[in-house]
Amino acid sequence: MDRLDLYRQIIKDILTEYSQYKPSNGEIEVQLWLDEERDHYQILGVGWDGKKRVYGCSVHFDIKDGKIWLQENNTEIDFAQELVDKGVPKEDIVIGFHTPLFRQYSGYALC
Repeated sequence: MDRLDLYRQIIKDILTEYSQYKPSNGEIEVQLWLDEERDHYQILGVGWDGKKRVYGCSVHFDIKDGKIWLQENNTEIDFAQELVDKGVPKEDIVIGFHTPLFRQYSGYALC
């Protein structure tokens, strides 16, 4: 398995596991979006919590130029560390929601 296929599989495994968690409140559907053609991967929450509409991305990964970009993380899970735990080197992980200036202090890729 080449590196790109391995990264796709790791992301799918992580998000598939996370998508099994059901929110404890409201009627919220957890949607797993896997776009392997364009290398975009997300978890969305869609539904209602009482009278409050819930719609939003909780986790978003992209693969660009051989690196995994963590574009959004609205959870308490350290997904970057999960990638490292599954064998992805830190230099292949970009914390996309950090400013480019802050990335130099994160220990992950600078891009």
